[in-house]
Amino acid sequence: MYRLAICIITALFCAVGKAQNPSNSGLRTSPAQVATEAPTPVDPEDMAGSKVWSLAYTITQHTSAGTSVEPSSTPVPMLMRSAKGWLFMLHGTAFLADTQQHANSPRNRDKLFSTNWIMPMAQHRVGPGTLTLRTMLSLEPATVTGRYFPELFQQGETAYGTPIIDGQHPHDFVMELAALYDLPLAEHMLLSLYLAPVGDPAIGPTAYPHRLSASEDPIATLSHHQQDSTHNAFNVMTAGLTYKKLRAELSGFHGAEPTEARWHLQPSPNGVAPDSISGRLTFAPTAAITAQYSLGHITSPEALSLSQNQFRQTASVMLTRPIGAHKDTTSMPGMAMSTAATGNWSTTVVWGQTKSLPDNQTENSYLLESLLTLRRNSFYTRIEAAARTSELLTPAPSIEVPLGHVQAYTVGYDRAYRVAPHVEAAPGIQFTQYRTADALTATSGRAPFSVVTFIRLRIR
Repeated sequence: MYRLAICIITALFCAVGKAQNPSNSGLRTSPAQVATEAPTPVDPEDMAGSKVWSLAYTITQHTSAGTSVEPSSTPVPMLMRSAKGWLFMLHGTAFLADTQQHANSPRNRDKLFSTNWIMPMAQHRVGPGTLTLRTMLSLEPATVTGRYFPELFQQGETAYGTPIIDGQHPHDFVMELAALYDLPLAEHMLLSLYLAPVGDPAIGPTAYPHRLSASEDPIATLSHHQQDSTHNAFNVMTAGLTYKKLRAELSGFHGAEPTEARWHLQPSPNGVAPDSISGRLTFAPTAAITAQYSLGHITSPEALSLSQNQFRQTASVMLTRPIGAHKDTTSMPGMAMSTAATGNWSTTVVWGQTKSLPDNQTENSYLLESLLTLRRNSFYTRIEAAARTSELLTPAPSIEVPLGHVQAYTVGYDRAYRVAPHVEAAPGIQFTQYRTADALTATSGRAPFSVVTFIRLRIR
């Protein structure tokens, strides 16, 4: 326990050690507040409200995963510093969690583990556009032992050559390594290019570790492998065109999920060459709302089923609204009167569908996620219905077939405290009640539940 805690805390404090220098005091909580510093091709006054809100400006901030877009109103805790024309940013989160599962199952397991990530990023104007260099790193290969952490009814990927059942795999040490270039073509038109040896193609909503509505929950969504599991793909190439409130993207990438070699970039059994394709349409009618529809053909995503390709569709809507907004008399020079909020409310609704090829077995998942933050207090819920397969049975049959949907209802709470310069800690607890598909009651019981206690650390 102590080794895990020391590992996470040391990593975060090393990353933010320079933040105690007064010159690093440029802490920002949202893209709107950094408008006059960010080297972007879009007029920053758009975000201050003196002109019009701009989707193109939101895209050039690149504060989310891959090329996905959360609402412009989403607060983004980070450290910022500018030097010699470069803008440097750093944000990250770590959970130290203990899960207790209560189910009539031989896989009823409890565990202490940590999920975590840190994202350094740098931006610089290059020619007529803006270059962004970004990486995302995780210590989960060390802090999630045994190659998984317990999660009832979760399935996907492998550990020690066998499927992970009732558990979630850790992320790779390198979650993203990417270069992005944004080129303005006209007043409301933006061309964006994304190249990533490891990255997130244009399919699905913002992945669960990085979206605001899931930011206080240390546990993965049950629908992860039907909605956003491609967020750590190899050799991703994406081109996107934004016009006013609409964006279209096309990606090529390698479809196989990461191997069990989590510390280095090991090729999948069928190599690393781009063999999959996806497309996504994003619509942002206001600064508080984004919606997306995406689809993709994914080649051999599962290591144990290389002959089985997959067709995936997703649709989602994200809403983020500040609460208790008031005029801020300390607005930065060059900006219209900005607002600060005492809290915010963020909600995400997602539908995801996967179809195995060529047998056309279809699995659907549905998710509602909501986070209400009032000053230092956060209240959240996650409601899911996710299709599960016979892989969860004991013993599992030789042929995997759909069994029905498992429902999960989660409520949680944490309270944040400043524990060091630019480091926030939030102890919390969450409870999840499951409703089992009929075919799984003999294996897991009708209504198992789990309790997770945790401490969340965040750079602010």
